[in-house]
Amino acid sequence: MSGWAPKRFWTEVAVVPEGESFAVTLDGRPVRTPAKARLLVPTRAFAEEVAREWAAQEGAVDPASMPATRLANAAIDKVAAQRAEVVDMLAAYGASDLLCYRAERPEALVEKQRTGWDPLLAWSAEALGADLCTGSGVMPVAQAEGDLARLREHVDDMDDFALAAFHDLVALSGSLVLALAVVQGRLSADEAWRLSRLDEDYQIEEWGEDEEAAEAAARRRAAFLDAARFHAQLTPRRPRL
Repeated sequence: MSGWAPKRFWTEVAVVPEGESFAVTLDGRPVRTPAKARLLVPTRAFAEEVAREWAAQEGAVDPASMPATRLANAAIDKVAAQRAEVVDMLAAYGASDLLCYRAERPEALVEKQRTGWDPLLAWSAEALGADLCTGSGVMPVAQAEGDLARLREHVDDMDDFALAAFHDLVALSGSLVLALAVVQGRLSADEAWRLSRLDEDYQIEEWGEDEEAAEAAARRRAAFLDAARFHAQLTPRRPRL
């Protein structure tokens, strides 16, 4: 199978062990990535997720309905080819982490951020070894190089597939700390998403919700929850901290 098929041509989808990896086959033929690499994934749980997506296709293949397959393609074709750059890009979020930038007013929002975000920064200092500073307004908040280096180590510890899932957790939330809290068991994905939306939700409480913005937020939330689920399928289960 090379790239995306315009229409379904297969009858049977299967997960096949190959050494320490797992392949997905369509009528016995292996699925390949857009770059024509074999689509081999590290866990059966994630391979079964990919297989379910292919089995669910009817008529024209819809890549938008196949987030696990897209993640596998990204891990194989993109992350593996530029791993250091991906790690650097994700680790850079630590220097401008959402949790470190606080509102100056109104006091109700200031308190929401303090109550929701301060425990996560305390956890970062204790569990991740990164004691990040906070600031208010639009001026950049300087972080210690040692703290940023320790955050990078946590990112670099992930394999290519976990990194591909982790990318979405970081990019969608705007917070390296929240993403690490999810994958290390400190927060559920739902809790992390809610905390990433404190500012937006406060504005909605004050001024009401725009329908188009609500639909966009729902799509982003679904993608965030998908990424958390895929990361869990791709990595050993961690106890909740």
